Amino acid sequence: MPHAFLGPSYVALTGGRSAYGEVSARLCADSPASAIAWMPRNSGEGDGPGPRCHTGGVSVTTSPFVLPPAALSELGARPFGVYVHVPFCATRCGYCDFNTYTAGELGTAVSPASWLDGLRRELDLAATTLGAPPPADTVFVGGGTPSLLGADGLARVLDAVRDAFGLAADVEVTTESNPESTSPEFFSGLREAGYTRVSLGMQSTAPHVLRVLDRVHTPGRPTQAAAEAREAGFEHVNLDLIYGTPGERTADLRASVEAVLEAGVDHVSAYALIVEEGTALARRVRKGEIPAPDDDVLAADYELIDSMLTDAGLRWYEVSNWAASPSARCRHNLGYWLGGDWWGAGPGAHSHVGGVRWWNVKHPARYASVLADGKLPVAGHEELTDADRHLERVMLELRLADGLPLDALDDAGVREAKQAVDDGLLDRGAAAEGRAVLTDRGRLLADAVVRRLVT
Repeated sequence: MPHAFLGPSYVALTGGRSAYGEVSARLCADSPASAIAWMPRNSGEGDGPGPRCHTGGVSVTTSPFVLPPAALSELGARPFGVYVHVPFCATRCGYCDFNTYTAGELGTAVSPASWLDGLRRELDLAATTLGAPPPADTVFVGGGTPSLLGADGLARVLDAVRDAFGLAADVEVTTESNPESTSPEFFSGLREAGYTRVSLGMQSTAPHVLRVLDRVHTPGRPTQAAAEAREAGFEHVNLDLIYGTPGERTADLRASVEAVLEAGVDHVSAYALIVEEGTALARRVRKGEIPAPDDDVLAADYELIDSMLTDAGLRWYEVSNWAASPSARCRHNLGYWLGGDWWGAGPGAHSHVGGVRWWNVKHPARYASVLADGKLPVAGHEELTDADRHLERVMLELRLADGLPLDALDDAGVREAKQAVDDGLLDRGAAAEGRAVLTDRGRLLADAVVRRLVT
């Protein structure tokens, strides 16, 4: 029976991949909220920062950015995270529309050193803007390819965050890494610097699948890197998978999941491939060189991944993320999904504090020049209404295994939730206890369920 697959999706991030939960463009396009503009995400392993559609009134920032007192009054009431976007990549993958740049694209205008100088300036200005910011509960360094900075460069990034905000005693510090730019010495350096978690891009073990994605790493390198990270003392290691790539067979996907399990990581993120406009992959699909991902295949792939991971003891806690234990869950991304506050630093990064969301200029050269003038590099901002915040809460919390309290819905939403229970999309037992929790079938139709609850 065909599936209308509207569930977990591999959505692009503005600064990289870990910003904002997985809210699909289709849902944003049909949302009842006003002034909606679909935005890509920040960066991260996909288990990563906040809602990607703008649901409030969007303003372009032409004067110094100032947070209203009402937003600042909420600071510290929720977890506070820091996201750092590293915009550098050695090559551009064919499916990627993240805010990233190769050395050839940047030329001599920007270097890692000049980017780090700008980052320090932004974080110092951020601390001043926030007044008395709480220490960071979580830090997530995404991209791009943060590992191109090396362990010493990433240590300087964390030092800059520590100097500006301070770090909580139990801080979670994650960096994304391309397996090809890592080594045992790299991971040892990260641990010494204070990093507690590593996320590695794997995508697939099948060489022909990696070729379609224009990934340059060798198939066995991600699992080897995961082993090196664990040997260096990292308890928390994530591997990313992408499924639904044209030409990927069920046997290919099964082999990839088996390799993930053999690596012994405690966290897995898996995303359906989305063909983003403007990418090399989109051009190939448009020319008919390769087919677009098939919704029925995507649904079957997701069910296979979930079954294999669950049987191995990794439980889903967000539609596209599985963890071996509660302590293995990514706290940084849970902050996004649960409506926390965060400062996103770096070109194109998004931030949110107390119902105000803003985003930085995208190009690294422009980012550096604005900061050199002593200004925050804010390109635009929006203030969310109560209705906007309600919409985003439903969109994001429903994707969690803990679900959403039914009393967070209006009367029409409660009626729709009851119907969704009867339709097998929401768990009946959880609903009896006052929570809307997706069933296995509901996860495949997550965006459609959200749409029903908010319209």
